[in-house]
Amino acid sequence: MASAELQGKYQKLAQEYSKLRAQNQVLKKGVVDEQANSAALKEQLKMKDQSLRKLQQEMDSLTFRNLQLAKRVELLQDELALSEPRGKKNKKSGESSSQLSQEQKSVFDEDLQKKIEENERLHIQFFEADEQHKHVEAELRSRLATLEMEAAQHQAVVDGLTRKYMETIEKLQNDKAKLEVKSQTLEKEAKECRLRTEECQLQLKNLHEDLSSRLEESLSIINEKVPFNDTKYSQYNALNVPVHNRRHQLKMRDIAGQALAFVQDLVKGLLNFHTYTEQRIQIFPVDSAIDTISPLNQKFSQYLHENASYVRPLEEGMLHLFESITEDTVTVLETTVKLKTFSEHLTSYICFLRKILPYQLKSLEEECEASLCTSALRARNLELSQDMKKMTAVFEKLQTYIGLLALPSTEPDGLLRTNYSSVLTNVGAALHGFHDVMKDISKHYSQKATIEHELPTATQKLITTNDCILSSVVALTNGAGKIASFFSNNVDYFIASLSYGPKTASGFISPLSAECMLQYKKKAAAYMKALRKVQQSLEKISKLEQEKEHWMLEAQLAKIKLEKENQRTADKLKSTSSGQAVGVAQEGAAVVTAAGQEDASAKAVPVPVHSTSLAPDVESREDLIRNHYMARIVELTSQLQLADSKSVHFYAECRALSKRLALAEKSKEALAEEMKVASQNNSRLQDELTTTKRSYEDQLSMMSDHLCSMNETLSKQREEIDTLKMSSKGNSKKNKSR
Repeated sequence: MASAELQGKYQKLAQEYSKLRAQNQVLKKGVVDEQANSAALKEQLKMKDQSLRKLQQEMDSLTFRNLQLAKRVELLQDELALSEPRGKKNKKSGESSSQLSQEQKSVFDEDLQKKIEENERLHIQFFEADEQHKHVEAELRSRLATLEMEAAQHQAVVDGLTRKYMETIEKLQNDKAKLEVKSQTLEKEAKECRLRTEECQLQLKNLHEDLSSRLEESLSIINEKVPFNDTKYSQYNALNVPVHNRRHQLKMRDIAGQALAFVQDLVKGLLNFHTYTEQRIQIFPVDSAIDTISPLNQKFSQYLHENASYVRPLEEGMLHLFESITEDTVTVLETTVKLKTFSEHLTSYICFLRKILPYQLKSLEEECEASLCTSALRARNLELSQDMKKMTAVFEKLQTYIGLLALPSTEPDGLLRTNYSSVLTNVGAALHGFHDVMKDISKHYSQKATIEHELPTATQKLITTNDCILSSVVALTNGAGKIASFFSNNVDYFIASLSYGPKTASGFISPLSAECMLQYKKKAAAYMKALRKVQQSLEKISKLEQEKEHWMLEAQLAKIKLEKENQRTADKLKSTSSGQAVGVAQEGAAVVTAAGQEDASAKAVPVPVHSTSLAPDVESREDLIRNHYMARIVELTSQLQLADSKSVHFYAECRALSKRLALAEKSKEALAEEMKVASQNNSRLQDELTTTKRSYEDQLSMMSDHLCSMNETLSKQREEIDTLKMSSKGNSKKNKSR
């Protein structure tokens, strides 16, 4: 249990470690992506800064140029204002001066117009640059908000992972403490197991010495008494009677009874299916009561009429097989002779299916050629044709494997014992295939019957017959499913029960040896009955001997009483007539002596001779003698029973000690392996814990450094954006003032 818990905890820790490693990889990838994005943003910001500086320089130059032009315009305006009054005063002066001023004015006007256009163009460029700057600023603000949100999310993930790592580390430390406690407990248990192992080894040594002496004695007896070892050769060993397993026989008989019930259901379903199919041919597609059916259907109906002679023998063969399995037999494949009869009946039924299959297919084709046959009905008929072919093929496959199973009871080399399990597995697969085919037939025939019932020419007789066929098909499907599941549930028991046979051999050599074994089994059973009778006779003899001793004691007591009565009579007669008393006494003594001699010759037991003079304690002596013999008999009987019980108890105790010793050895090895695995797991967990802690600390430090660098870059970007904002605001104010 401890090793299993350690293994489970180690697996959980390994899974958590793999999950944390995967999360760490994801975080690393996210950090690398953010670094790449930050570098790209820095590059973009640098480029925007360069362009902004360039535009700022252009703005400065344009501003300076505008100032110069403004000053020049002011000068020109001042000069124009001064020249106008002079022109009015000196208007009458020569035309040469007026022409010169007009030329200068036109030059100034052209220069002013150019400056105005250039100023307009510069205002447009400034407006566009301002709009672009605002757009870039908005993008950078959104990117900054996104980066801040991602940084917050990453920080939350890092905090969660940190908490999880700390919880994991704390849990690992607690598990480590628990494992240390368990390891100490296991060490104590290992010490106790070592002590118990030493005790068991001492007991094993004593038992080994005892069993070795017994083995030598048994081997000497075997070498002296046993003429040859019949288990050495498989031919002789196959004739040995195996140990009778009544439970196995009852189980096999119960299984055979269930199989008989399933076969009876299948036989009933097959009879109904063939019979109702014959009735359907008589009424569809042509009703025989109205018109003559085709010769093909007539022949098909004739063959179907013979179905009972092929189907009912299957039930009879299974019944004979069930009756052959009794409590007194040995049920293996070599002894199930009746399985061959069932296989022959199944072969005859398959011949019947092969004979009717072409007619059945042609009959379905004839239905398809009828004028009222629709495309859906034609498709169902084609599916039923394929199903009938599959049904025949499945029965052929099933008969092949059952025939193989029947070979060991008839032919010695027909089927190798190593192939029994594969053949039984294939029988189960064939039964499941039969169930699948019957499900397809039930499905397709149900669809076919539904379509035929919708035809305008469908009669009540056809509808009833279709329902009967469908019910028989459903019964066959259910029976096939039951027998398939029944065989699948018991196939392991069938495979395991094949080893039921003679010891230290692969099984029966031939059916003849199996038959001889069954005869020997009957003889052995009769011999055991005779031994039981002999034992009963011996018990009766011992009881008669006890009764004999009892009645001999009773006879001795009666003899003593008779002598006592004779003595009393003699004493009484002495007082009346001495002569008559002496004669009577002699006559009585002669009678007693003759009776004692006859009793001794009849019982063949010596009878003690008692004198006529009796002691005062004669009655007490009689009681003592009787009690002594009865107590002696009871004592000898109890000693015999005690000796038998002690021998049985000693034998059982020796077997129990040997089993306990074997179990102790196994538990010792298992505990040693568990201790070894536990120590390895403990050291490995400690190493992994240290490496995990180091890797987690390194990762956390790296992530914190990276977050600090990201915060610094974000703060720098904020400062640059603020400076850009300030510069853009100053430029916009200057432009507005201009």
